[in-house]
Amino acid sequence: MISLDFNFYVLTRDLSLYLENQVKVGLFGSGVLSLVLGFSAAYAYYYLISVAKKPQLISGGKKFYQFLRDQCPVVSETYYPTFWCWESRIQTLLRPFVTAKPGVSYRNELIGAADGGQISLDWFDNDDSASHPNSATRPTVLLLPGLTGTSRESYILHMVQQSKELGYRCAVFNNRGVSGETLLTPRTYCAANTEDLEAVIEHIQRTNEDAPLMAAGVSMGGMMLANYLGKKGRETCLKGVVVFSAGWDVFACTASLEKPLDRFLFNSYLTSCLQAGVDRHKSVLEKSYDIDHVMKAKTIREFDERFTSIMFGYPTNDDYYHDASPIHKLKSVQVPMLCLNAADDVFSPCHAIPVEAVKQNPNLALLITCHGGHIGFLEGLWPRRSTYMDRVFKQFAKAVIEQGGDLNDLSS
Repeated sequence: MISLDFNFYVLTRDLSLYLENQVKVGLFGSGVLSLVLGFSAAYAYYYLISVAKKPQLISGGKKFYQFLRDQCPVVSETYYPTFWCWESRIQTLLRPFVTAKPGVSYRNELIGAADGGQISLDWFDNDDSASHPNSATRPTVLLLPGLTGTSRESYILHMVQQSKELGYRCAVFNNRGVSGETLLTPRTYCAANTEDLEAVIEHIQRTNEDAPLMAAGVSMGGMMLANYLGKKGRETCLKGVVVFSAGWDVFACTASLEKPLDRFLFNSYLTSCLQAGVDRHKSVLEKSYDIDHVMKAKTIREFDERFTSIMFGYPTNDDYYHDASPIHKLKSVQVPMLCLNAADDVFSPCHAIPVEAVKQNPNLALLITCHGGHIGFLEGLWPRRSTYMDRVFKQFAKAVIEQGGDLNDLSS
């Protein structure tokens, strides 16, 4: 087999000599063409050697590992990020703009919460399902958006579309106060508190007792799902879970997002989105919190110190961040859970991805790509229709629903 080891020194030297000779030909005609071809060849070589790579699949048990290899071929395929935007931040920033938003009509349901509040659940019933025409037994996929996301995010719409193609029903869990519903009590949401999620899962199970249920969470939605599984252990009706771009250690995540460039590109914007949600429900929240102080926060950490940690009764923000970090609960997960992270995700830095914790639990599997950013995973020349993340979701959802019997007792 020919060795393809990449040597930057040799490539730079040879390319410099090549360009020096080609420029002498002239700036027009064959000289320019040769120059372009030279750069293109060098870029293609770099891309194929250093960018396009197979993901790393890690699991705490051989049974789950083999199940994924057999039922989800995407975990073994080379991931080819879109060649003109493979860098982490570019993938993250472009995903909402370049990916299409499939048309989805939801049926909204408001669920009463124990504290007097309400939770917004958006249903895609898929009554035209050919493979599962009986609504009583039609499989259901529960979807959890990210920090300030709703059922209208492109990544959620894509998963609804993939579920539609499989014949499944979807329910999107919108966190309190984010999707246009009235906030009835002075309480919103956080990654550590799973009470609303528990209420939603119980409601879905009561509504569709004979339908198998699995869940997928993105970013903070994935963190909430992982924390829920760590808390419930075997006491859940979920058949399987997949999480994308979850932040495993909140301390590491916030520290990464406070670096100058990432603070400018992401942190400040997300903080303003969180503040907009507070301002939208100011009339309810100002009775319990110092809204003016909250609105002066410049980072997510400052917002959490002034609002989130206080709302959920934590003595300090550090106590909240420790409780919100799923890495501390992974050992208690008793349901098959696949986790997709990109090694270059600035929201969930590589050093904080829980490789060792996953190796200790046969119910866990971790899929790590070299590139993909945060909820990016763009692939193809013009990535409008589907992403690598979409393909992972579709194959895993189908495997859990249709071959889920093979996942019983993964510790054996």
